[in-house]
Amino acid sequence: MGADERDDFELLTQWRAGDRAAGEQLCTRHFAEIYRFFVHKIPSEADDLTQQTFLSCVKAVDQFRGISSFRTYLFAIARNVLYAYLRRVPKHEHVDLDVSSLADIVSSPSQQLGRQQELARLRAALHQLPVSQHVLLEFHFWHDLDMAALAVLFETTPGAIRVRLLRARRALRRQLEASGGGLPVGDRLSTSLVDPELDSDSDA
Repeated sequence: MGADERDDFELLTQWRAGDRAAGEQLCTRHFAEIYRFFVHKIPSEADDLTQQTFLSCVKAVDQFRGISSFRTYLFAIARNVLYAYLRRVPKHEHVDLDVSSLADIVSSPSQQLGRQQELARLRAALHQLPVSQHVLLEFHFWHDLDMAALAVLFETTPGAIRVRLLRARRALRRQLEASGGGLPVGDRLSTSLVDPELDSDSDA
């Protein structure tokens, strides 16, 4: 367990014992990442969805059993908040998030994407993927969650996660190629799209 994880557990223990300041410190530590998770998808709702995530965390703090890191637990709550929001969009209460994309559910997401042109293309392509693939790629490449943490989040095995990641990367590459222009460069996810060693999983 790393130093940050130990600090998280110490703060969590103090929070459960009634130390409100420890809870505020714990939430502040992870606020920026949770906000970024939402602002990349639904910029206009990022503030509210981030607040909902931390409110849900406060209400459910005693349910955390330490199977994963607190950070992974918080991302699991954020994913549930995102999915719940998407299912509240009119006519999408029964949406299949393994099939539908953000572009299918939320209107004009590309209008509020990032400032840099290549990153904007990458995010636009992510928005065309099924939400579950979008979330998986972002958790791994932008939030550095490893196979074990992803397996906890998606309730499966690390081996299955590797196959899902491979398929998601291939789907993202196809989206980018279909949109015209070359593959974007610059961040870890972009680099992974042109790394031949990551395309060698025989199970995919």
